[in-house]
Amino acid sequence: MAGRGTVKSQSGFNPNNDAEILWKAMKGFGTDEATILQLLTSRSNAQRQQIKAAYKTLHGKDLVNDLKSELGGMFENLIVALMATPVMFDVTSLRNAIKGKGTDENILIEILASRTPNEIREIIKTYKQEYDRNLEEDVTGDTSGYFERVLVILLQANRQQGVQESNIQSDAQALFNAGEKKFGTDEDQFVTILGNRSAEHLRRVFDAYMKLAGFQIEESIQKETSGCLREALLAMVKCARSVPAYFAECLYKSMKGTGTDDATLIRIMVSRSEIDLLDIRAEFRKSFATSLHSMIKKDTAGDYSKALLLLCAGDDA
Repeated sequence: MAGRGTVKSQSGFNPNNDAEILWKAMKGFGTDEATILQLLTSRSNAQRQQIKAAYKTLHGKDLVNDLKSELGGMFENLIVALMATPVMFDVTSLRNAIKGKGTDENILIEILASRTPNEIREIIKTYKQEYDRNLEEDVTGDTSGYFERVLVILLQANRQQGVQESNIQSDAQALFNAGEKKFGTDEDQFVTILGNRSAEHLRRVFDAYMKLAGFQIEESIQKETSGCLREALLAMVKCARSVPAYFAECLYKSMKGTGTDDATLIRIMVSRSEIDLLDIRAEFRKSFATSLHSMIKKDTAGDYSKALLLLCAGDDA
């Protein structure tokens, strides 16, 4: 998977030079947005952190605060997101999804279903350091029922490794018995199997399920469950099949129809830019008969659009 990002480290990188360029772009009358977006989208996250440190050393000011005071709207949100470390970006997204009135279940599902066990452990640790709170307690305080149980299992980050050959058939049968075969649904089986098996193992189980039921597991989940539980189980199945395909679909949904879900668009473009955005672009093209680049161009405007297109780094039209 390594090297499937669109954003790479810049060679010959000099954090002090970059800090000076950004300082000049913001001081005086008016702001040079073009320079800011060109520079920050062409540095890796680790390099942006060094620029942030150099800026403070050279000018005694916080780069992110200066950017916030100079920029506005979605462009500001995107640039601020690029300046956070990947784990901090996930942690703040989760915190914002939980705190205050109401919960943004989609954010909880998207992050917890798609991150690797190591990333989840890092998120839990950083959340505690940052807010002096326990992420699992905050999640359980805000959710209930089987949906809550799914999230708790994902937070354990304890998926089995590899494929258990001897369990493929029995897992497929257990899922079939839990849904299609009985009146009502045994959610427990879905939650346990989808939450604890490795992606490779689950892909084999889905094939066995298809042979048994005559249709895909996604169809059973659609039919047998509802609400947030349904969304969480579907996300787990999709991520087991292909994380890039899952994100391609999330990006498509964030832009299709009227109005754009900018928060989701920014979250995925930023968080996947150094991981697998090239694969996401390819999956997007395959599934939606248009390119990610063209859809961003059509649905966004101004510097915000320019910066997103630089992150996208190419058109698969």
